[in-house]
Amino acid sequence: MGFGGISIWQLAIVLVIVILLFGTKRLKGVGSDLGEAIKGFRKSINTDEDKPNHEHKSGDTLDVEPQRKQESQTKD
Repeated sequence: MGFGGISIWQLAIVLVIVILLFGTKRLKGVGSDLGEAIKGFRKSINTDEDKPNHEHKSGDTLDVEPQRKQESQTKD
């Protein structure tokens, strides 16, 4: 038994059919596009710009100023 009741031979037959239908060049292009998309997604998640800076020690105070939201001045 393989993955979910599918044997290795059934997976090999499906792989051969997919290669015959799409060709190796198109599958290679799809694979590289998918890899680049995953890399871009990981990079956007791991950016340091969005992460808050937690380098202060416990007991230290932070100098911050409150920011107010600007209310829209349009009346109905």
